[in-house]
Amino acid sequence: MSDIAQELLDTVTPYWEAEAEVSKRFFEGSPTHEGHIYWLRAQIWKELHPVDGYFNGIHQELVKMADMFPGIDKTIDRHHFSFLMKQMLEEFEHYVMFADIFEELVGRKIDVDADPVQLPEEKKLQELRQRYVASGSAIDKAAVLFTEGGGAALFREGAKVRGGKLESMIANAMQIIYDDEKDHFREGARESAELIKTREDAERMKTGIRDVSRQRVSMRLEMFRSPMSEAEADAFIAAQAATIAGAAKAA
Repeated sequence: MSDIAQELLDTVTPYWEAEAEVSKRFFEGSPTHEGHIYWLRAQIWKELHPVDGYFNGIHQELVKMADMFPGIDKTIDRHHFSFLMKQMLEEFEHYVMFADIFEELVGRKIDVDADPVQLPEEKKLQELRQRYVASGSAIDKAAVLFTEGGGAALFREGAKVRGGKLESMIANAMQIIYDDEKDHFREGARESAELIKTREDAERMKTGIRDVSRQRVSMRLEMFRSPMSEAEADAFIAAQAATIAGAAKAA
């Protein structure tokens, strides 16, 4: 990995570790039945509407792909279309697993129009991402794409959940999703680094990464009913950043 790609990873890692810590505290805190329902409703919404400025929700993307299909091997590369299909299936399977857990919790079929919920901090996150993507800067757009998924931090921690049937379902789903997404951040770092030509480019991308990633932490705090405060989250991020900087200096 190039030096600039590592620099981008060092910038974002404290925020991803904060997401991990939020979810870890929630799952280790003996969450209530209602607490599980709350985060699942929010996560299911995110799985159905993974808007990050590039990917615009499962329904919209399916419609777009249907329109693209007649152009395969004419104006659309078949390998690219195959990649899109695999990505769509992966995203939908994530929704299926979380919906299965939700139905186990509530004892009924999911109402896809009423049960998924977009929480306020998620709405702020989407609006922030869209502002960066709409800026016209390739650097800003890359910062958004790089931060998508939070480095799979939630899924890494969720895979460690232990207990009865519910906990086993959660851990299994989280492990599958983690395996799907755990290497995305390295690809994102390499692709983002390729766009950086000057120190100004690097600083602009790092600003976008910090901005979006900090809002992701607020989103997770809201989803998991604030197992730590915003101030605690900021202190945790600062401590992680100092540790990373110290290790880099020592190396």
